[in-house]
Amino acid sequence: MAAKKNTAEKTTVTVIQVGSPIGRPADQRATLVGLGLNKMRRRSVLEDTPSVRGMIAKVRHLVQVED
Repeated sequence: MAAKKNTAEKTTVTVIQVGSPIGRPADQRATLVGLGLNKMRRRSVLEDTPSVRGMIAKVRHLVQVED
């Protein structure tokens, strides 16, 4: 019998904004806002999902990731 995965143990990822969105395309700015970032050195703790990882990949030059 297979054990069910406990939903209470969700992994998280911490994203820190290290680059400015000034002069960047509007979609990159929107991605930062979607990640919960809007000013330099702000941190956001998010659930580690494929959609969040995709957003991080889109603005990888503007953020730093801590697992």
